[in-house]
Parts: sequence; structure tokens; C-alpha cells
Amino acid sequence: MVHQQQLHFSTSGRGTFNISQQVKEVISESGINTGICQVFIHHTSASLILCENADPDVRTDLETFMKKMVPDGDQMFIHQDEGPDDMPAHVRTVLTSSSLSIPVNNNRDKLGTWQGIYLWEHRTHPHKRNITVTVIGD
Repeated sequence: MVHQQQLHFSTSGRGTFNISQQVKEVISESGINTGICQVFIHHTSASLILCENADPDVRTDLETFMKKMVPDGDQMFIHQDEGPDDMPAHVRTVLTSSSLSIPVNNNRDKLGTWQGIYLWEHRTHPHKRNITVTVIGD
């Protein structure tokens, strides 16, 4: 059995947005008892991460790390069609993930106790982001 649903999010600019609850709802609605949930983001300047969900400092520290590794406006980048955060956003996406797979059991996600699913917006301005959630199993 396969169940697929599109999710739509509006971000407020660079940062992480917890989408765990929305993914959990898709899994619950799927009626699939045992299988895999695949989450895919349809963008090249935002990504998905599985991250610590108890202490927001973890995500703040990840952003601090990325700012240092891939700074906005770095002169080494040629591609700047949409501003100084354009190419850094693409690099950040390549360094993270465009999709995640999560086990499903008893019609629920099997995330670890401290895990959350996050949309990580890499652009500095608000954007609309589309994510496909596909649940496959019995």
C-alpha cells in the first residue's frame, strides 16, 4: 500500500521549522501499519534534517556552524542571481538532505525520543516550501 500527501509551509526566513507533527499526521492518516515514511523537499535552497528536538540551542549552534562554513556574500561564489544568500543556500542544501526515511510501526513514526523532523530554510527571506510525504508498507 502507498499513501502520498503534499505539505506546504511558509517560512519566515533562515532557520529551522519543526514539521514532525505534520509528518506524524500523514503517517496516521495513511493506515499503514508497518513500513517506511519518505519525506522529500522540492527545493534547492532549503533542506530536511533529523535533529535534536529537546534543546533549541542545538539548532542555533548548527546555524552558527553553517554561517561560518558557508558565509553569505562570499566572493568565491559566481552564482548570486537572487542575492548574497543565493549560492550559500544551495551549498547548505547539498551539505544536508533533500529527503529523509523514517520507519513506521503500528501506524506511527519510530523516531527516537529526542529526534524531530525539521525543514531548514537557508534563504534569509520568507519562502513557500513544498514537501512530499510518501508512506509505503502494509
